[in-house]
Amino acid sequence: MFPCALKTKDSDNLPKIDPDALPLESWLPVSKKEMEKRGWEQADIILVSGDAYVDHPSFGIAVIGRILEQAGYKVAVLPQPNWRDDLRDFRKLGKPRLFFGVSAGSMDSMVNHYTARKRLRSDDAYTPGGKAGFRPDYPTIVYTKILKQIYPDVPVVAGGIEASMRRITHYDYWQDRLRPSFLVESGADLLVYGMGEQPVVEIARQLERDADVAHCRHIPQVSYLTGDPLPPSPVPEADICLASHEECLKDKRCQARNFALVETASNRMRCGRIVQKTAWGRVVVNPPFPSDPEGHEIDRSFDLPYTRLPHPRYKNRGEIPAFTMIRNSVNLHRGCFGGCAFCTISAHQGKQVRSRSEKSVLKEIRQLARMPYFKGNLSDLGGPSANMYGMKGKDASKCAKCARPSCLYPSICPNLDHDHRRLLELYKKVAALPGIRHVFIGSGIRYDMLVPYLKTGGKEQASTNHAREYARWVIEKGVSGRLKVAPEHTQASVLERMRKMPFSQFEEFKRFFDEHCRRCGLDQQLVPYFISAHPGCTQQDMQALQEKTRHLGYKLEQVQLFTPTPMTLATETYYTGLDPYTLKPVFSEHDPLRRDKQTDCFFWYKKKAGYRR
Repeated sequence: MFPCALKTKDSDNLPKIDPDALPLESWLPVSKKEMEKRGWEQADIILVSGDAYVDHPSFGIAVIGRILEQAGYKVAVLPQPNWRDDLRDFRKLGKPRLFFGVSAGSMDSMVNHYTARKRLRSDDAYTPGGKAGFRPDYPTIVYTKILKQIYPDVPVVAGGIEASMRRITHYDYWQDRLRPSFLVESGADLLVYGMGEQPVVEIARQLERDADVAHCRHIPQVSYLTGDPLPPSPVPEADICLASHEECLKDKRCQARNFALVETASNRMRCGRIVQKTAWGRVVVNPPFPSDPEGHEIDRSFDLPYTRLPHPRYKNRGEIPAFTMIRNSVNLHRGCFGGCAFCTISAHQGKQVRSRSEKSVLKEIRQLARMPYFKGNLSDLGGPSANMYGMKGKDASKCAKCARPSCLYPSICPNLDHDHRRLLELYKKVAALPGIRHVFIGSGIRYDMLVPYLKTGGKEQASTNHAREYARWVIEKGVSGRLKVAPEHTQASVLERMRKMPFSQFEEFKRFFDEHCRRCGLDQQLVPYFISAHPGCTQQDMQALQEKTRHLGYKLEQVQLFTPTPMTLATETYYTGLDPYTLKPVFSEHDPLRRDKQTDCFFWYKKKAGYRR
C-alpha cells in the first residue's frame, strides 16, 4: 500500500511513511489531470463535498469513494466547489457515466456555520487553514440545483448527515420554520440516509444495468419523491403513513405525531417504509439495510486503502483542523443505544451498535503507527459512546420486537449484554502493539453502565460484567489528564426530558473516580458536560444546577446552549411545545435573552457580568 518509507529514531524502529514520496494516484482524483494520469476519459461517479478531501475513514466522502472504488468504479472527488462564480468547478471533471453523489460534508452545514445563538462562525474545521466561506448554507440544495442545471440528464444522489436528517418534513431552527424533505427542495433523484456504503454501491450497480434512476427505488435505505403510484414495498411490513407536510404546517400536533412514528420505526430492527404526502408528490423512505451483527460490513469500510492524509493539493494551505483533531484516534464502532433526546447518532447511524473486529482495529493501528505525525499516543480509542463496543442484545429475537428508543433509560434493559470484557481485552492488545506508548479514551463514556457495579459488595459479577475492572483500567491508563462524561443536567425533571439517568449516578461515579485517583496517586479530572435551555429546563432548574456543580467544586467550561437540530426528540419538543408521545405541553425557552440567562448560570465565577461563552 505504501511503497516509500523512512526509518524513524523511535525506540520501536517502525518504518514511517513519507507522504511526499506517495504517488498522486494513492488518492482519488480531484482534477481532470489526475483522471488522465490514470488513463480515464470519464469518471463513473463524481462525489461533490462541502469538505476538503481528506483520505481517512473518519471523513464520509473518502469512505464512500473508497467503497465505490473497491466495487470496481472510477470515482473522482469534487471538494468544496466554488458556487459563486461562473460554476467552472462543477464542469472541470466533466460528466460522470453513472451519477453525481452530493454531500454537505461530515457536519451539518448550519451547525458548521452558526452558533447556537445564530451568529456566523469565523472558522471551518473541515477547510484548510480553518478558513470559513468555502461552502454555502445547505450545500446539499445548492450543489444539487447547480448540477441539475448543468447536467439535467445525470442522476444526483444526495447523502451525508445534512440530507439524512432532512429526509422528511423537519423543523429548521435557523429559519424558524418547517421545511419539506430535501428531496423537494434540492431536486435530487434519490436521497441516501444513514451510513451510505451499502446503498450507494447498489445504486451504482442498478444504474450500470439500467440507466433509469427510477429503477433504484426498491433499494433499502433510499428515499425518493414520486408522483406516480407507489411501487410494491420492498418489505412485508405495512407502510407507515405520516401526516402530510401541509397538515404539519397547519397543526403542530401532526408534526409531533410524525416524529413519534418515525423514531419508533427507526428503533425497530424491521419496519415498513415511511410515506409522506406533499404538494410536490409523495416522499418515500425505504427501510434500512439489515444490521450486520458480525461487523463484516463495517470492517470492509475501515479496511480500505486510505492514505490517512489530506490530498496533496492542500499542502501549502494550512492544516485542516478536523483532521488534526482525529488523526491519532481510531473508531471502534458505529451506532448508539443510549437514545438521548438531543442526539442524532441513533437516527443516522442506528440504535444497534455495529462493532469492528479486533483484527480490523489492530490492522488500522499498525498503519497509524507508521504515519509521520504519530508519536506513539493514541488520542482516542472509542466511538459515539466510548464503552459500547461489542455490546448487543443477549436474545436477538427480543431485540427484533423491541421499539425502545434507549437500552439504558429509564433503566438498563435486562436483555442488554453490557459486559466490558471484550473492550477491555482490546485495550490491552492495542497497548501491547509496537510503537504504542499510551492509549487514551477521548470519547465520552457512559458511566450509567458502570455505576450499578462499582460498589464493593454490590451487584457486580466479575464473570459477567467487568465494570470495576474496566473503570480502573480507564482511570489508571486511559486518561490523559481529563476524562469526559456527560450528565447533561442535575435536575430530575430535565433529565427525564433528556432521557438521561439521575444526577446521583454522576456523583457516585465521581466519588469512585476521585477515590481511585487518590489511591493511585493520579492528578486527574473528571470533566462533565452540561446543556442549558433544553426543553423542560427553566431558569430555576439552571440555578439549581449552578448550586449543585458549585458545591462539587466545578467551574464549568464544557457546556453548550441547546441547539435544535433536525430529527431529534428535543427539537420536535422545542418546536411543537409538545411531548410527541403524549402530546402533553412541555415548556421550552425560546426567548434569546432568557436562553442566554440560563447559560450564564454555568459561568457564575466569571467576573464580567453577562459573560457569553
